[in-house]
Amino acid sequence: MLWGLTPDALPAQVPTWAHQVAQAGLPVVVRRAAPESDRIPVGLRGTTRAERMAAWLKPAAVRRQHSPEALRISKDCRDLPVFSSLAAIGSLLDELGLPWGPTGAAGYELASGWPALHAGSDLDLLIRCTAPLPRDQARALLASLQAQALCRLDVLLETPLGGVALADWAGDAPRVLLKTAAGPQLVGDPWPGEHAA
Repeated sequence: MLWGLTPDALPAQVPTWAHQVAQAGLPVVVRRAAPESDRIPVGLRGTTRAERMAAWLKPAAVRRQHSPEALRISKDCRDLPVFSSLAAIGSLLDELGLPWGPTGAAGYELASGWPALHAGSDLDLLIRCTAPLPRDQARALLASLQAQALCRLDVLLETPLGGVALADWAGDAPRVLLKTAAGPQLVGDPWPGEHAA
């Protein structure tokens, strides 16, 4: 998440909610798109799922940033299934030895303090996985996480080539959807080379 988007950086015709987000100084999320040399692809989020907007941010405008790995629950977190789930699975994720953190509404609320979650929210997680994760290990990890979570999980494995859903990689399909800056692709191996089993 990045802070620094101001109303004057928005296009001329934007929804009122987007102007309010920028005016309030709320963070924007880095979105998966091909970056331009002088601008970072970002997304604004409002209070509803329908309130999402793509924008661009100049690197010089960034005042502060938080990666998902820097976000953890605290005693000030609201009593919601997402935060209870995050507390329940945190040690399991730590045992992986891989960088991980919350994204989506949970990450946004932890970073900004803005109440982005509700009782039925999913917990979105990112696991940075530079080395191949064998599919049998992916299945075991997914089962362990689901057994301890109190809400629906959406876990993304971030590989050097892009992002793949843990649930997809833990499945049996020979090819999985890989989200890249150039767009989605169906691949047999979401890591460089022919490593994954």
